[in-house]
Amino acid sequence: MAVQPEGTPCWADAMFSDVEGAKSFYGEVLGWTFGEASSEYGNYIQAYAHGKAVAAVVPPMPGQEGHSQWCVYFASPDAAATAGRIRENGGEVLMEPMGVGDFGTMCLGRDPSGAVFGVWQAGTHEGFEAIGEPGAYAWAEVFTREPEKTDAFLTAVFPYRVKQMQDEAIDFRIFDVGENTVLGRMRMTDEFPPEIPSYVNVYFAVADCDAAVARATGLGGVLRFGPMDSPFGRFAALSDPQGASFSVIDLSTTEGEMPQITEV
Repeated sequence: MAVQPEGTPCWADAMFSDVEGAKSFYGEVLGWTFGEASSEYGNYIQAYAHGKAVAAVVPPMPGQEGHSQWCVYFASPDAAATAGRIRENGGEVLMEPMGVGDFGTMCLGRDPSGAVFGVWQAGTHEGFEAIGEPGAYAWAEVFTREPEKTDAFLTAVFPYRVKQMQDEAIDFRIFDVGENTVLGRMRMTDEFPPEIPSYVNVYFAVADCDAAVARATGLGGVLRFGPMDSPFGRFAALSDPQGASFSVIDLSTTEGEMPQITEV
C-alpha cells in the first residue's frame, strides 16, 4: 500500500512482557504469523495476515514494563513538525522523533485527555500492507473523558474535517482526511471504571466476530462488550491475557440504518 495521507492511522504495535504468549494469543485469535525478531531494533517482531504486514509486537524497553497496550500510529510527512504541534496544542511528546534505520521516523505523543498515540513518518516501511481484511487493521477510536479538549487537539495537530453523529445516546464524532473517514472519537461515560484513562482503541477485522470472541476468551482473554450488531459490522471489545484492550469486527455482517452525521 502507498504512504497514507497525513492524520490517517497507518500502523499499530504493542509492548508485551510475554512476547511469546502474545504471539500465541493473536496467532490463534487473528490468524497472525510472525517474522523474526530484529535485535537491531529492540527485538521488534512484525505480524502478518495472509503474508501482509499488519502490526507488530515487541518486548518492553527497560523501565517500560507494566501494563500492555496497543498503540496506533498516525501518518505524518514530517514527524518533527507534528511533534511541535502536539506541544503547541496542550499535548505531550513522550518520545522525541527518532529515526528507525531507513524504515522511517517515529514519535509518541499524549493528547490533553491522556490518550497515548504514535506518529509515523514513512521511509521504506509505509505502514499497513492490508486494511479491512480478516486479521488486518480495520478502524480506530479515541475514547476520551474530555472530548472538547481531544477534538480541539486533534484538529490542530492533523488536517481533519469533523462530523458529529446524531445520536442522543452517545457523543461520537468522526474525523475525515479528504474524502476518507479515518478515525472516531467516543466520549467515555460513567460506565467506564474511573481508573481507565483515555485511550485509542484499535479494531482488527475478522471473518466471524463470535468465533473470534470464543477463541479469545478460550485463551484467557476477557470480553468487555458485545458482540453487538451495528450498521458498520458486528463487533466486540476484548482485553488480551496481558491486559491490552482491542476490538474485533466482522465488516461483512451489518445491521441497521446508517446514523445521520452532520459536519461540525
